[in-house]
Amino acid sequence: MLDRLTDLSREEFARDVWARTARHTRRADDFSDLFSADAVDELVSRRGLRTPFLRMAKDGSALPETSFTSSAGVGATISDQLDDTAVWRAFRDGATLVLQALQRTWQPVGDFVAGLGSELGHPVQANAYITPPQSRGFDDHYDVHDVFVVQIQGTKRWLIHEPVHPDPLRDQPWTDRRSAVAEAAKGDARIDTVLEPGDTLYLPRGWLHSARAQGAVSIHLTLGIHTWTRYALAEQLTRAALALLRDDPRMRTTLALGVGEPRDEIDLVRGLLVAAVEEADPAPLFHRARRGQGRPAPLGPLSQFEAVEGLGPDSAVRLRPGLRASLEGQCLRTRVGRLEFPRSDTASVTRLLDGGVHTAGDLGVALAGRLLRAGVLVPADP
Repeated sequence: MLDRLTDLSREEFARDVWARTARHTRRADDFSDLFSADAVDELVSRRGLRTPFLRMAKDGSALPETSFTSSAGVGATISDQLDDTAVWRAFRDGATLVLQALQRTWQPVGDFVAGLGSELGHPVQANAYITPPQSRGFDDHYDVHDVFVVQIQGTKRWLIHEPVHPDPLRDQPWTDRRSAVAEAAKGDARIDTVLEPGDTLYLPRGWLHSARAQGAVSIHLTLGIHTWTRYALAEQLTRAALALLRDDPRMRTTLALGVGEPRDEIDLVRGLLVAAVEEADPAPLFHRARRGQGRPAPLGPLSQFEAVEGLGPDSAVRLRPGLRASLEGQCLRTRVGRLEFPRSDTASVTRLLDGGVHTAGDLGVALAGRLLRAGVLVPADP
């Protein structure tokens, strides 16, 4: 997937660009298989999208949701379904349409995002930005995640400035530094370029950017890469250490009555905390957090039902993609839960982790049935 987004090798991109600098790649690939103007019309007019799968903005300000949503009508008692007439009128008047979490609503984008996330080792999500000619949706700002911009249709001029706060964490949004961002945006741009269909632009988190459509409607995808950081790993390490300290009687001791400046107590606790950090293993918590950041591949309930009902020794099955499954002793941990297995099933479960196609007879029909019912296995073409 990465090779479609850049003309560099994976090694070159990792060494020279990743999390370091912005980079514009001209004619990276033809992305018409991922998204199009027809896809926009389909999503807006026929899919019954609700907020927050759609938002709109104009000249740097978000439009109120009530201005482009309405009741869904008979048989659907919801009030926040997009109103395609209201969306059209706002778009006609210069508002940018943003289709959010597109990996959940448009399969080609979902498949691409799933593959890219697995390749990068960081969670990825996708938005589409549809901007009328000579319009802009948002002011200069930075994101707290890396992005790949993929131009689908039309052209858009991008102004890129270096960070005012390098590598911001997820709770350090650009609005905390609004004045610094505005001041930096007045200076000379590091990149001033027009993206054309097939072009891509990589921006590490923290890089300032703004964009304006040129003489036609612009459609681009933003692939947001929610990078894991050392700080995130430190959070998991701290939690693991605190979990150990819960079992230490010294840590559960009540402080003295009328305690003032507890210097001795602070020194004691600091020593115990340092020792717990040395002992703690953050890996289980870290892997659990990573599993929680993404979703497995879609699961069709009817095809799954048929697979369970028709299961036999020759039935072809495979591990459901996107589970981020790991076998820890006799426990299989996945994004859809954990399952305990007898030792006799360990070899079969281990084989499943290769992601290949297996027969139920090879794995054991009873085991295959259990995993199909749990949503861990899915039917596969032999």
